[in-house]
Amino acid sequence: MKLVEIENSTDVAEFRDQHELLNAVVDSTVALYQKVGFLRPWIGYLAVENGRALGTCGFKSPPANGQAEIAYFTFPEHEGKGVATWMARQIVKRAQDADNCVTIAAQTLPAENASTSILRKLGFRFIGTVEHDEDGTVWEWKLTSDV
Repeated sequence: MKLVEIENSTDVAEFRDQHELLNAVVDSTVALYQKVGFLRPWIGYLAVENGRALGTCGFKSPPANGQAEIAYFTFPEHEGKGVATWMARQIVKRAQDADNCVTIAAQTLPAENASTSILRKLGFRFIGTVEHDEDGTVWEWKLTSDV
């Protein structure tokens, strides 16, 4: 697998017809840059293998107050194959390579699920429940050790 940068919608044009969710993800990512800026490596990526997009991952914004939040999503037909774990590990590594002083955070739905298992596997620690402006009640996680 490899990560392909989503800089603008033309960067990933070859993948846009592969999945019904892909266009929405790419458009949302590009729109997010208008709000938070575009600063490598704190951007969005597609996970690609053998010319197929398997999912998406990245940062919600460049670091703020010493913290960067990660997010990842595997397209449903690729779930349960380690794609999300691989993506999360890759973006954590990019963050650590760019600035090892940045705290890496993540938020999940407030229930045990595949994402909470992934975060624990990568060394994240459950911090507590927070109210998110758009998502409502979520669980917050922070990385406590090297991945």
